[in-house]
Amino acid sequence: MTDKPNVSAYSEVADYGVSRFFRNQTFHFQTLRALNDIVANGADLSEVLTAISSIPDGDTNAWFDAFSELAIRTEKRIPTCLDPLSNGYAWLRSHNYWRTAEFLLPSDDLRRKTAWARQIAAFDNGLKLAGIAYERFTIPYETGHLRGILYPGPDGWQKKPLIVLVGGYDSTLEELYFVLAKAAYDRGYGVLTYEGPGQGGVLREYGLSFTPEWEKPTAAILDYFEAAWFRPEKTVLIGMSMGGYLAPRAAAFDLRISGVVAYDVLFDMGSIAERYTALAQKPEAAKNPDLVWAVDNACWTLGVTTLPEAAKAMTSYTLRDVSQKITSDVLIFVGENDHFVPASQADDFAKACTGARSVETVTFDTLSGGAEHCQLGAQTLWHATFFSWMISKFS
Repeated sequence: MTDKPNVSAYSEVADYGVSRFFRNQTFHFQTLRALNDIVANGADLSEVLTAISSIPDGDTNAWFDAFSELAIRTEKRIPTCLDPLSNGYAWLRSHNYWRTAEFLLPSDDLRRKTAWARQIAAFDNGLKLAGIAYERFTIPYETGHLRGILYPGPDGWQKKPLIVLVGGYDSTLEELYFVLAKAAYDRGYGVLTYEGPGQGGVLREYGLSFTPEWEKPTAAILDYFEAAWFRPEKTVLIGMSMGGYLAPRAAAFDLRISGVVAYDVLFDMGSIAERYTALAQKPEAAKNPDLVWAVDNACWTLGVTTLPEAAKAMTSYTLRDVSQKITSDVLIFVGENDHFVPASQADDFAKACTGARSVETVTFDTLSGGAEHCQLGAQTLWHATFFSWMISKFS
């Protein structure tokens, strides 16, 4: 006979849920990032939770092993399933897990090449089997090429504003589908996504590093779109993460941009670099996964070899002297607990947009669930705010 549980003893100590997956901020944040794609069929909750349950906090090799094994397991189940849509979604999840697996590896780690090839193949397989319309393209730019994907909307999308989305410091072109393309399609919009220098395949395949003059690659992309498809009546440019600098910078120089969204704000990257430079002076810096990854990625994407060089390069990434040139409608997102960009930069940016048609700042607090950088873990929350703004400004 089974003994009855001691309910009174059990209830003497209150038991609460947890709001973090890891103590380390980078590991926690990247877990949220993987889970963020659930709403667009790019992840499943228990798959990710099972993967992280075998990862010691701060162990990047264990991180790669767990997520690459999850990607492989996901792919191995596909041949036994007769449903094409389920298989398409499985490939999309595999893509996300390969992207997540390689994310924390050093930039010169050979495992990145394998993971990169497999995530691209998985993504294309997923879109095709799921019946998602898309058109890839590359265009010549400087000594290499820019990459883009157009996701046409449903019937009538050409009459709506064209949404253009660019990532930031560490994003990939394919990842942008999960960020917004599906949600936009469901609301009747088409989405044009692109990579510029310093990002994804443009960096890996052509060796082009970041440029503060983001209006140049953006103009090249918009020129190509207009020549290949049509000239939109309205164009709304969204910049994710570091894109909170990139998109407003482009909008300051291109009058085709009717609205610009800093998702989230990034007014001055140089001041952030100063903080990381100060952290690097501490004795424990070499064992800090947050700092090790950030410095390695900065050197890789900026085309430099040392932290002082990276910090110096980042001083050019400021909107201080160009914000007044923005004439479009401006939407600024802020996460209350953003570990990367201080919330004060939103006020700095808003005050500097003296020529904008309108400026709106939305701050997501902890209780909303959107307090993290780029509202990770609260995808539907920022979508609701963004699409409401789209209706109010461009309907």
